[in-house]
Amino acid sequence: MFIVRRSKHNPIVAPDSAHPWEASGTFNCSAIKDGKKTLAVYRALSANHQIPNFPEKLSVIGMAESADGFHFENRRPLITPEAPWERFGCEDPRLTKFGNTYYIFYTALSEFPFRSESIKSAVVKTKDFKTLERHLVTPFNAKGMALFPEKINGKFAVVFSINTDRPPAKIAFAFFDKETDIWSAEYWNTWLKNLNEHAIDPRRSPTDHVEVGAPPIKTKAGWLLIYAHIQNYFGGEALFGVEALLLDLENPCRIIGRTKGPFLVPQEKYETDGYVKNIVFPSGAILDGETLKIFYGAADTVSAIAEVKLENLLAALKPDHDVVNRVGDKPILEPRKNLPWEARAVFNPAAIDLGDKVHLLYRAQSNDDTSVFGYAASRDGEKIDEYSVEPIYVPREPFEMKKQPGNSGCEDPRLTLINDTIYMLYTAFDGVNLPRVAATAISVKNFLAKNWQWNKSVIISPFGVDDKDAFLFPKKIGKNYLVFHRVGLDICIDPIPSLNFTSECIKTITPIVSPRKFMWDSERIGINAPAIESKIGWIVLYHGISKNHHTYRVGAILLDKKDPTKVLARTTAPIFEPEMTYEKEGLVPNVVFPCGTIVRAGVVFIYYGAADKVIGLAKIKLTDLEKMFE
Repeated sequence: MFIVRRSKHNPIVAPDSAHPWEASGTFNCSAIKDGKKTLAVYRALSANHQIPNFPEKLSVIGMAESADGFHFENRRPLITPEAPWERFGCEDPRLTKFGNTYYIFYTALSEFPFRSESIKSAVVKTKDFKTLERHLVTPFNAKGMALFPEKINGKFAVVFSINTDRPPAKIAFAFFDKETDIWSAEYWNTWLKNLNEHAIDPRRSPTDHVEVGAPPIKTKAGWLLIYAHIQNYFGGEALFGVEALLLDLENPCRIIGRTKGPFLVPQEKYETDGYVKNIVFPSGAILDGETLKIFYGAADTVSAIAEVKLENLLAALKPDHDVVNRVGDKPILEPRKNLPWEARAVFNPAAIDLGDKVHLLYRAQSNDDTSVFGYAASRDGEKIDEYSVEPIYVPREPFEMKKQPGNSGCEDPRLTLINDTIYMLYTAFDGVNLPRVAATAISVKNFLAKNWQWNKSVIISPFGVDDKDAFLFPKKIGKNYLVFHRVGLDICIDPIPSLNFTSECIKTITPIVSPRKFMWDSERIGINAPAIESKIGWIVLYHGISKNHHTYRVGAILLDKKDPTKVLARTTAPIFEPEMTYEKEGLVPNVVFPCGTIVRAGVVFIYYGAADKVIGLAKIKLTDLEKMFE
C-alpha cells in the first residue's frame, strides 16, 4: 500500500493576469528533469477575447523552468497556433527528452465549434526550445500522445488516447521504424485498420472514460503509466481520478498490474473550484530518487504536484500483492447452532493478549437479533482452544434492552488495558433510540479467572447523537484520557477527565478524519480496532464505505506519537477488503470489520468479523504496516 501526498507548494503554476495569454488557466503540466533544472510545459488559457468565430478563450502551450522543481519562473508562450490544423488552439502537452532532442506532443484544434474530427495529435521537435519543428501526427481523433523515452525492440514508441471525443475511448500504442513515420499519414492509415491489436481498454464500466496522463516512466518492474480514469463519465456524477497501469517492458500493450481505484481525486479547494470544477488530470511524472512526482491539472485552472514512494506504488500494482494475509481459507470461529444466544452469528471480536493467551470477546447474535458478548481464547493466536458456553456479557441496562423486535443489545466491543484494569467500550442499542457508546471495566484478575464481574455500564456519549465504534486510548494525554469514536460520518477524538466513567462524560465532538469524496471511503468511515503503538506513531485501523457500493474495506491512519489527536497520514487505498466467500456472503454481504488486534513477535494479528456472520483472522508484519506510511 502507499500514501499520496500533495505538495505543500501547490499550486505550482497559477494563472497570471499580467500575462493575457495565461490569464485564465495554467494547467495540465508536463515536466522533465534536465540537468539541474526542471523544465515544464503546460496548457495556458487566455483571458476572454472578442474575436468572432473563435473560442472565448484560446489555448496555447506555455513553458517555464525551476531550480527546485516547485517554483517555476521565466514563463513564456512556447507553442502558439500557426498551422491550419491548430488554428483554434494547442492543448495539453506531453514532454519527453529522447537523446538530445525534446518532443512535445499536444492536442491540435483545427475547427470551431469543435468536432471530434478536428481534434488531433500534433508534435513539436526541438533541441533548444527556440527553433520548433512541428507536425500534425494523427489524421484521426486523438489526444494525450506521449513518446516513450527510449526505443522498444528497436522502435520509437508512443502511447495516446484514441477516440476521446468519439467514445468509447481506448489507450493505444504505435511503434515506428523511423522518426518520420510518427507524422506519416500513410503509416497511420495502415495502423488504424488493426486498431484493436494496438489498444487496451482499462475501463471498469461502459460509462467510464480513460485518457493517457503522463509520459511512461521506466522501472525494473515495467513501464509505469499514470492515467486519467473518469468514472460515470457518460452517466451520473463524473469522478475524475488518477490511476496507474504497469505495462510489460517488451510489450507495453500487455497490462501486468494496475491500481484498484483512484489514488488522487478532487479534494483540495484548488481541485474542486476553478474554470471546470472537480477535476484532477495527470499530465506529467518525474522520478526523483525513490519518489515519483506526479504533475496534474486541477479544476482546469492550475497545475499541481503529488508525490508517492515509487516502491510502494509498484508493490500495490502487482495482482498478487497482499501485505495483509489471511490465516487459512476459512473462519476461525463460526456460530454454534446449538447455543441459542449465538445461533445466528458471531462477529466483530475485541482482542487482548494476556497470560500467554489471546482472549477474544466477540459479538454473538441470537435468532431474535439480540447481541451479547461471547468469549474464546487461543494460545497461539490462531487456533481457538476454548469457548464459553454462556455469554459473558449481556444487556443489563435499560439503554441496551430490546424495546421492539429487531436488532438490539451490546455490539462491537473494544478492549483497552490500563494498569490492572481492562476497559471495554461498546455500542449500546435498544432498537428504538440512537445507538450510543457505553463503557464498563473489569479487573485483570477477574478477567483471567473468568469471573465476569463487570462494573456497572454507563453511557458516556452525548445525548441525541448517533455514536458508535469507540475505544479508549491506552495512555493519558495531558490531564485527560481520550475516547476515539464515530459520530455521524466522522471519526472523532474527545477527552474525558477520568476513568471513573460518569453519564455522558464525553462533552465535545471533535472530528479528526472524515470521508473522502469520490474515494473508497467516501460514504462513511469509522474506527475498527484500538490504536497500535509503533516506532513511527500510533496506527489505527478504520473502515470505509464508498458511495458507489456497500463494501466495508479497511484502511489505516497514522497518528503522532506524542499527540494522537494529530493525523500524520492516511492510506490512499484500502489495505484489506472482502475477497473470500465467507466475507462476501452472510447477514451483511461484503464486510471485513476488525474490532481487535494484538502484536506478537512483530506481527499484527487482526481479528475481524466477516459478512456479519463469522470471525476471521489476518496478519501483517508491523514493519510492513509502518512502511505503508513512507
